[in-house]
Amino acid sequence: MGVDLKDIVLKENRKLGDFQGRTIAIDAYNALYQFISIIRQPDGTPLTDSNGGVTSHLAGLLYRTANLVEAGIKPVYVFDGEPSPLKMTTVEGRSAVRTRAAEEWKKALEEGDIEKARTKAMESSRLTADMVDEAKQLLNALGIPFIQAPSEGEAQASCMAKKGDVYGVGSQDFDVLLFNAPVLIRNLTITGKRKMPGRKAYVDVEPEEIRTENVLKHLGVTVEQLVDMGILVGTDFNEGIKGIGPKKALKLIKEHKNLESVLRNIGGEIRDYEEVRKIFLEPRVTNDYRIEWGNADENAVKEFLCILHDFSENRVENALKKFQAGKENRTQKSLEEWF
Repeated sequence: MGVDLKDIVLKENRKLGDFQGRTIAIDAYNALYQFISIIRQPDGTPLTDSNGGVTSHLAGLLYRTANLVEAGIKPVYVFDGEPSPLKMTTVEGRSAVRTRAAEEWKKALEEGDIEKARTKAMESSRLTADMVDEAKQLLNALGIPFIQAPSEGEAQASCMAKKGDVYGVGSQDFDVLLFNAPVLIRNLTITGKRKMPGRKAYVDVEPEEIRTENVLKHLGVTVEQLVDMGILVGTDFNEGIKGIGPKKALKLIKEHKNLESVLRNIGGEIRDYEEVRKIFLEPRVTNDYRIEWGNADENAVKEFLCILHDFSENRVENALKKFQAGKENRTQKSLEEWF
């Protein structure tokens, strides 16, 4: 979920076509959680194969990546590595929430409340190690590069963006701004229609581009101060101060300049804040990576999805055509650059 800064950041609405020719590092875990949460039956049941294995993550990865490639975007997925020990409290808390949601999902089904059942099913979503391995296997077959981060995937993707190896980071989490990525792109993997919670209504969802430089200038803070604001609000690595949201955090930091001064003046305490600050400002990343796109191995993709996981061969073939179209567009664009 990350830090909540949505009420104070500047966003610019975009279309997929605006990113044509751009290389974008996508937070893989973030995207996969979206797929397993959203791609479900009306009662909340995930997509499964004949053996009962969940396939929602594979469906989302295939069809969404196909749309990105067709739009001329060059995606590279970045997977999380070993989490910081400070994140374990958050991880345990999320696990408890999912367990409770799974119980409420079952109860809603028994009561025939389909809308509530779907909502609770989405909240119960779990991404397993097997799902991650399957996602990597599919990306390999599709010729889409992925990178294994030593720790936080968002930190690694942000590092790649700062180096200029990618244009920006595709993620829903505002943590990317604290990692000082030049560009955060939200809604990249979930554009389309989104159902409003508790209502029979849908809204259009389009990509949003957020430039860290513009956010800092608009707020009148440095990236170090933005990190301190995030710590006050609460991150995946620490609990914030109760009653402090992003607007109040901004006011306090601008008044007192840094986190230490804020805590002294309000009488608050945040454990391990120096270590949390270091996670964002001196993240654990690797420079040992390569970003190379290959051709989709159609036979391997069909064997993996159609034979092993019961996907429709016709739908898979249609998705593969988008990968081919994207390749041809990239080739044509490269040729035009010579003239």
